[in-house]
Amino acid sequence: MNYLAHAFLSFNYPEILVGNMISDYVKGKKKYDYPQLILAGINLHRQIDAFTDSHPVTKEAAVFFKPAVGTYAGAFVDVMYDHFLANDAQQFTNETLQQHALNTYAILSRFELQLPLPFRLMLPYMISQNWLYNYHTLMGVQKSFGGVVRRATYLQSSDEVFELFQLHYASLQKCYNSFFPDVKTFAFNQLQIILNT
Repeated sequence: MNYLAHAFLSFNYPEILVGNMISDYVKGKKKYDYPQLILAGINLHRQIDAFTDSHPVTKEAAVFFKPAVGTYAGAFVDVMYDHFLANDAQQFTNETLQQHALNTYAILSRFELQLPLPFRLMLPYMISQNWLYNYHTLMGVQKSFGGVVRRATYLQSSDEVFELFQLHYASLQKCYNSFFPDVKTFAFNQLQIILNT
Protein backbone atom coordinates (compact mmCIF):
# COMPACT_ATOMS: atom_id res chain seq x y z
CA MET A 1 0.00 0.00 0.00
CA ASN A 2 1.12 3.54 -0.66
CA TYR A 3 0.55 6.86 1.16
CA LEU A 4 -3.19 7.24 0.53
CA ALA A 5 -4.03 3.73 1.71
CA HIS A 6 -1.85 4.00 4.80
CA ALA A 7 -3.51 7.28 5.74
CA PHE A 8 -6.97 5.82 5.13
CA LEU A 9 -6.17 2.66 7.11
CA SER A 10 -5.30 4.77 10.16
CA PHE A 11 -9.05 5.15 10.76
CA ASN A 12 -8.93 8.79 11.88
CA TYR A 13 -6.48 8.32 14.78
CA PRO A 14 -3.97 11.19 14.37
CA GLU A 15 -0.96 9.55 16.06
CA ILE A 16 -1.62 6.24 14.32
CA LEU A 17 -1.70 8.15 11.02
CA VAL A 18 1.64 9.83 11.74
CA GLY A 19 3.30 6.51 12.51
CA ASN A 20 1.65 4.83 9.55
CA MET A 21 2.92 7.53 7.19
CA ILE A 22 6.50 7.75 8.47
CA SER A 23 7.17 4.04 9.01
CA ASP A 24 9.38 3.56 5.93
CA TYR A 25 11.61 6.40 7.17
CA VAL A 26 12.15 4.96 10.65
CA LYS A 27 14.92 2.38 10.78
CA GLY A 28 15.71 -0.23 13.41
CA LYS A 29 15.41 0.74 17.06
CA LYS A 30 14.66 4.38 16.15
CA LYS A 31 10.97 3.47 16.29
CA TYR A 32 11.25 3.27 20.08
CA ASP A 33 12.06 6.99 20.16
CA TYR A 34 8.39 7.73 19.39
CA PRO A 35 5.38 7.96 21.72
CA GLN A 36 3.30 4.83 22.13
CA LEU A 37 0.56 5.60 19.60
CA ILE A 38 2.99 6.76 16.89
CA LEU A 39 4.99 3.59 17.49
CA ALA A 40 1.74 1.65 17.15
CA GLY A 41 1.16 3.36 13.78
CA ILE A 42 4.67 2.43 12.65
CA ASN A 43 3.99 -1.20 13.58
CA LEU A 44 0.54 -1.13 11.94
CA HIS A 45 2.12 0.10 8.70
CA ARG A 46 4.52 -2.85 8.73
CA GLN A 47 1.73 -5.32 9.44
CA ILE A 48 -0.30 -3.88 6.55
CA ASP A 49 2.70 -4.13 4.23
CA ALA A 50 3.39 -7.74 5.21
CA PHE A 51 -0.29 -8.65 4.70
CA THR A 52 -0.35 -6.87 1.34
CA ASP A 53 2.87 -8.41 0.04
CA SER A 54 1.79 -11.94 0.94
CA HIS A 55 -1.77 -11.64 -0.39
CA PRO A 56 -2.38 -13.81 -3.48
CA VAL A 57 -4.17 -10.96 -5.28
CA THR A 58 -1.14 -8.69 -4.87
CA LYS A 59 1.00 -11.39 -6.42
CA GLU A 60 -1.51 -11.74 -9.24
CA ALA A 61 -1.45 -7.99 -9.89
CA ALA A 62 2.36 -7.89 -9.84
CA VAL A 63 2.46 -10.29 -12.81
CA PHE A 64 1.09 -7.53 -15.04
CA PHE A 65 4.03 -5.24 -14.20
CA LYS A 66 6.90 -7.73 -14.05
CA PRO A 67 7.71 -7.64 -17.79
CA ALA A 68 8.66 -3.96 -17.40
CA VAL A 69 10.05 -3.70 -13.88
CA GLY A 70 10.86 -7.20 -12.63
CA THR A 71 11.22 -7.46 -8.86
CA TYR A 72 10.04 -3.86 -8.40
CA ALA A 73 6.54 -4.84 -9.52
CA GLY A 74 5.21 -4.77 -5.96
CA ALA A 75 6.09 -1.09 -5.54
CA PHE A 76 4.01 -0.25 -8.61
CA VAL A 77 1.14 -2.39 -7.35
CA ASP A 78 1.16 -0.26 -4.19
CA VAL A 79 0.65 2.88 -6.27
CA MET A 80 -2.01 1.14 -8.34
CA TYR A 81 -3.94 0.26 -5.18
CA ASP A 82 -3.91 3.93 -4.14
CA HIS A 83 -5.31 4.94 -7.52
CA PHE A 84 -8.25 2.58 -7.28
CA LEU A 85 -8.84 3.49 -3.63
CA ALA A 86 -9.00 7.17 -4.63
CA ASN A 87 -11.64 6.24 -7.21
CA ASP A 88 -13.55 3.80 -4.99
CA ALA A 89 -17.07 5.21 -4.66
CA GLN A 90 -17.66 3.03 -1.58
CA GLN A 91 -14.82 4.81 0.23
CA PHE A 92 -14.71 8.35 -1.20
CA THR A 93 -16.54 10.95 -3.18
CA ASN A 94 -14.43 13.58 -4.92
CA GLU A 95 -15.17 15.94 -2.05
CA THR A 96 -14.39 13.48 0.75
CA LEU A 97 -11.15 12.43 -0.98
CA GLN A 98 -10.07 16.06 -1.05
CA GLN A 99 -11.07 16.54 2.59
CA HIS A 100 -9.24 13.35 3.60
CA ALA A 101 -6.10 14.65 1.88
CA LEU A 102 -6.34 18.04 3.58
CA ASN A 103 -6.97 16.45 6.99
CA THR A 104 -3.95 14.19 6.53
CA TYR A 105 -1.69 17.11 5.62
CA ALA A 106 -2.96 19.09 8.62
CA ILE A 107 -2.21 16.24 11.02
CA LEU A 108 1.25 15.66 9.58
CA SER A 109 2.00 19.38 9.78
CA ARG A 110 0.86 19.47 13.40
CA PHE A 111 3.39 16.74 14.23
CA GLU A 112 6.09 18.24 11.99
CA LEU A 113 8.83 18.29 14.63
CA GLN A 114 8.39 14.57 15.25
CA LEU A 115 8.67 13.60 11.57
CA PRO A 116 11.95 12.03 10.39
CA LEU A 117 13.96 14.65 8.50
CA PRO A 118 13.62 13.06 5.01
CA PHE A 119 9.84 12.85 5.44
CA ARG A 120 9.69 16.38 6.86
CA LEU A 121 11.57 17.69 3.81
CA MET A 122 9.25 15.79 1.46
CA LEU A 123 6.02 16.92 3.13
CA PRO A 124 5.84 20.40 1.52
CA TYR A 125 5.99 18.75 -1.93
CA MET A 126 3.31 16.25 -0.94
CA ILE A 127 1.09 19.12 0.15
CA SER A 128 1.78 21.59 -2.67
CA GLN A 129 1.32 18.90 -5.34
CA ASN A 130 -1.58 17.31 -3.41
CA TRP A 131 -0.27 13.79 -3.88
CA LEU A 132 -3.04 12.08 -1.92
CA TYR A 133 -5.84 13.65 -3.93
CA ASN A 134 -4.07 13.32 -7.26
CA TYR A 135 -3.77 9.55 -7.01
CA HIS A 136 -7.24 9.52 -8.56
CA THR A 137 -5.89 10.84 -11.88
CA LEU A 138 -3.85 9.00 -14.48
CA MET A 139 -1.33 11.85 -14.38
CA GLY A 140 -1.00 11.37 -10.63
CA VAL A 141 -0.30 7.66 -11.14
CA GLN A 142 2.25 8.46 -13.85
CA LYS A 143 4.07 10.90 -11.53
CA SER A 144 4.03 8.38 -8.70
CA PHE A 145 5.42 5.70 -11.00
CA GLY A 146 8.18 8.16 -11.89
CA GLY A 147 8.92 8.57 -8.18
CA VAL A 148 9.28 4.81 -7.77
CA VAL A 149 11.77 4.76 -10.66
CA ARG A 150 13.83 7.59 -9.12
CA ARG A 151 14.15 5.64 -5.87
CA ALA A 152 14.94 2.34 -7.62
CA THR A 153 18.45 1.07 -8.15
CA TYR A 154 18.30 -0.13 -11.73
CA LEU A 155 15.11 1.23 -13.33
CA GLN A 156 15.51 3.93 -15.98
CA SER A 157 11.96 4.85 -17.02
CA SER A 158 8.36 4.40 -15.94
CA ASP A 159 6.97 4.67 -19.47
CA GLU A 160 6.63 0.94 -20.10
CA VAL A 161 5.10 0.12 -16.73
CA PHE A 162 2.61 2.99 -17.11
CA GLU A 163 1.62 1.59 -20.50
CA LEU A 164 1.05 -1.81 -18.89
CA PHE A 165 -1.03 -0.16 -16.18
CA GLN A 166 -3.27 1.40 -18.82
CA LEU A 167 -3.39 -1.77 -20.93
CA HIS A 168 -4.47 -3.95 -18.01
CA TYR A 169 -6.52 -1.31 -16.21
CA ALA A 170 -9.73 -3.38 -15.97
CA SER A 171 -7.92 -6.47 -14.71
CA LEU A 172 -5.99 -4.43 -12.15
CA GLN A 173 -9.23 -2.85 -10.93
CA LYS A 174 -10.61 -6.34 -10.34
CA CYS A 175 -7.50 -7.13 -8.31
CA TYR A 176 -8.10 -4.04 -6.18
CA ASN A 177 -11.78 -4.92 -5.75
CA SER A 178 -10.83 -8.38 -4.49
CA PHE A 179 -8.03 -7.21 -2.26
CA PHE A 180 -9.10 -4.00 -0.56
CA PRO A 181 -11.94 -5.36 1.63
CA ASP A 182 -9.46 -7.91 3.01
CA VAL A 183 -6.77 -5.38 3.92
CA LYS A 184 -9.31 -2.96 5.38
CA THR A 185 -10.69 -5.67 7.66
CA PHE A 186 -7.19 -6.82 8.58
CA ALA A 187 -5.98 -3.30 9.42
CA PHE A 188 -9.09 -2.49 11.46
CA ASN A 189 -8.75 -5.69 13.47
CA GLN A 190 -5.04 -5.10 14.06
CA LEU A 191 -5.73 -1.57 15.22
CA GLN A 192 -8.33 -2.83 17.72
CA ILE A 193 -5.75 -5.23 19.13
CA ILE A 194 -3.21 -2.40 19.37
CA LEU A 195 -5.63 -0.03 21.10
CA ASN A 196 -6.80 -2.65 23.59
CA THR A 197 -3.38 -3.87 24.73
